[in-house]
Amino acid sequence: PRVQWLKELGMDASQVAKMIVKHPQLISYSLEENMKPRVQWLKELGMDASQVAKMIVKHPQLISYSLEENMKPRVQWLK
Repeated sequence: PRVQWLKELGMDASQVAKMIVKHPQLISYSLEENMKPRVQWLKELGMDASQVAKMIVKHPQLISYSLEENMKPRVQWLK
């Protein structure tokens, strides 16, 4: 289900494979608890699906970062 969901975000099979090689833990993360909330949050920041997909392909570890303890404070600091 995770690979299919990543493809639905706009990634092709080679991009998904590259992400898994870079960050193998990716395939163990929960869709509902890890992956979807982070992608939704990035979209709420104003990114469209293709921008989110591009960012995750380049930095798959983003999926592992805590929203509350890592991602939100850093974005707030940048504002």
